[in-house]
Amino acid sequence: MFNLVHNNKRLIQFVLFLIFLPFAFFGMESYFTSNELGAEVARVGDYRVTQQQFQETLRERQDAMRRMVNNAPLDQSVLDSPEMRFAALEQIVRERLLLSQAVRAGMRVTDEQLRELIMSQQAFQQDGKFSSELYDAFLRNQGMSPLAFEARLRHDLLQQPLMDAFSSSGFLSKTVVDRIVRLSEQTREVSVAIIAPAAFEAQVSVDDSAVKAYYDSRAAEFRVPEQVRLEYVVLSLDNLAAQMQVSPEEVRQAYEQSSARFTAPEERDASHILVQVATSATAEAKAAAQAKAADLSKQLQAKPDRFAEIARAHSDDPGSAKSGGDLGFLERGATKQSFDEALFSMKAGEIRGPVETEFGYHIIRLNGVRGGATKPFEEVRAGIEAEMRRGAAQKRYAELAEQLNNTAYEQSDSLKPAAEVLKVAVQQSPWISRVPMPGSPLTSERFINAAFSEDVIKNNRNSEVVEVAPGTLISARALEFKPAATRPFEEVQADIRKRLIEVEARKRAVAAGLEKLENLRKGEAAGVTWGKPVMVGRTDSQGLGEAAFKEAFRADTSKLPAYVGAEDPKLGYQLLRVSAVNQPAEVSPEARAATAEQLKRMMGQELLADYVAALKRRVEVKTQPDLIEKK
Repeated sequence: MFNLVHNNKRLIQFVLFLIFLPFAFFGMESYFTSNELGAEVARVGDYRVTQQQFQETLRERQDAMRRMVNNAPLDQSVLDSPEMRFAALEQIVRERLLLSQAVRAGMRVTDEQLRELIMSQQAFQQDGKFSSELYDAFLRNQGMSPLAFEARLRHDLLQQPLMDAFSSSGFLSKTVVDRIVRLSEQTREVSVAIIAPAAFEAQVSVDDSAVKAYYDSRAAEFRVPEQVRLEYVVLSLDNLAAQMQVSPEEVRQAYEQSSARFTAPEERDASHILVQVATSATAEAKAAAQAKAADLSKQLQAKPDRFAEIARAHSDDPGSAKSGGDLGFLERGATKQSFDEALFSMKAGEIRGPVETEFGYHIIRLNGVRGGATKPFEEVRAGIEAEMRRGAAQKRYAELAEQLNNTAYEQSDSLKPAAEVLKVAVQQSPWISRVPMPGSPLTSERFINAAFSEDVIKNNRNSEVVEVAPGTLISARALEFKPAATRPFEEVQADIRKRLIEVEARKRAVAAGLEKLENLRKGEAAGVTWGKPVMVGRTDSQGLGEAAFKEAFRADTSKLPAYVGAEDPKLGYQLLRVSAVNQPAEVSPEARAATAEQLKRMMGQELLADYVAALKRRVEVKTQPDLIEKK
C-alpha cells in the first residue's frame, strides 16, 4: 500500500479529487448511508420487520443482559451471539402474532388508559406527581418520540391480556405441588469411593506405532498458529498525566476559584406537625386551623420533648405523622418558600410556628444541621492536582497522537522517529499469535489485525496507530515472524504417549468401577474405601461433580443403601452409596404457594409458546437469515 502511494502520487491525487466532489455537494452521508435499516429481515403475514426494528430489539435485549450482571464487562461474542440474534427476531415475531390476534378479538386501548399508565410510572414522578420534564428526558435518552413510545406501550397493553390468560390458565393439584416441594427439599446422605486412573497407568504400555498413528491422524492438534514478535511504541494518557508539572500556586488558585465544588450543601434535619386547611377554605375554617396550630405550638414550647407524641396524635400529614413528624434532612429549596425560610433561619432544637403554606399551618422543629462547610485545601489538594495534570495531559495527548500518526506513516521503515517524538523507549513483545489474551493491550482484536497485516508482516513497515484502550495508542513493527507449522513428531511423541496411557488407564478405571458397582448391588464385597458421608441437597451438591450429583438423585432409594456410579473426566470412576433420605413430612404454606406460583408460570409460558407456534402455522412467517446474521 505504501509503495502504491509513493509511486503513483498524481493518480492518487486525481482519485481523491473525484471522491471529494460528492462530499462537497452531498455530504459524507452519500458514502456511508444506505437504506439497509429499512431492509426487510422478516415478514409476518403482511407485516414487514425492518432491519431497524431488529437492531432496536437486539439492543434492548443486550442492555437487559448488561443490567442482569450489574453492567459488568461481557464478551461481545455473548452479547451478539447467533442465539441472541435469533431470540431478538423470535420476540418480534411473537409480539406481532399476539398483537394481530388481540386486534382481531376486538381489544383496544383507550387514550385515557394510556395516559393513566404513563402518569402512574414511578420513573416519571417527582414528589409523588407526574413530571413532564422526567418524561421528556426519558424519551431523549431512549432516542424516541412521544408518538413512538406511546405506540409501543399501546402494543404492550394489547398483548398483555392474551399473555395473562395463558399465565393464569395452568392448574396443579395440591398433592402434586406438595410432592414437588418435598422432592425439591429432599436431602440424601452420600458416600463416595473413587477408582482413580492413576492406579492403572503402570499396567498400560503403548507401542511406538500407536503413538505415530495418533500423530499422523490428528495433525491439526499439533498445529502451531502463525506468530510474530514485535517492537512497539506506546502513547499513554496516564503516563503523560504523571509527567505534567503543576505548581502549588496553580493548585491553590484552582481551589479558590472553584471552592463551591468542595462545599457540601447545608442540610437541616426537620420535623413538623401539619394542621391541614384547603386554600379554598372559608376564613372561619382558616382561623380555626391557625388557632389549633398556635395552641399546639404553645404546648410544645412548654414541653418540647412531646413533639413526636403530639405529631402522631394531631398531624394531618400521613407521610410523617407515623414517625413523629420526622421529615429527614432537607436542602434549601426542597420545601415551600415560607417553610424553607423559617427552617433555614432557625437554631438547632428550636420550635417555630404556625408557619403557613398552601397545605395549611406547620409547627416546625429543627433537630440538627449538617453540611455547609468547605473542605480544607489540604484535603482536596491531591485531587485538584490530579485533575489539572489530566487536563494538561489531554491537550498534549491530542497533539502527540497526530504527530505519532504522521511519523509512523511517513517514516514507516523505523519506529525510532516515532519514539523520539513521544520521548519514550521502543519496547519489545514476546511471541504473540492471533488468539487475543484478556488483559493484554498487545492482543486486543484491533491490534492483532494491525500486527498481522500485510504491511507489517510482508512489507516490514510500521503498523497503523491503534487505540488498544481509552487513552492508549500503539504502533508496532515486526522483528520476527513464524508462519503456521506443525510441531515435529520427535517434539510431541512423549506427550502423545502420556495421553494414550491416560486414556487407556481411564478406560480400565471405568471397567473396574462398573465391576465393583455390580458386586455392591449383589451384596458382595467390592474392596472399596468409602469417604465420609455428606448430606447432599438438590441445591447443595457438596462438591459432587455434575454426573455424580445427578446419579445420586436418580438412585432408587426404596431399599437402602443404594449404589450408583458415574464417570468423571478427571477422577476416573466414582462409586456412590446413598445411605439415608430425608425430606419434610409437612409442607409449609409459604413453600407450597411459592412453588405453585413458579410451576403455574412455567406452565403458562409453555402454553403461550404452543399457542404462538400454532399461530405461526396459520400465518406465513418468512425470514432473511443473511440479513439477521452478524456481518
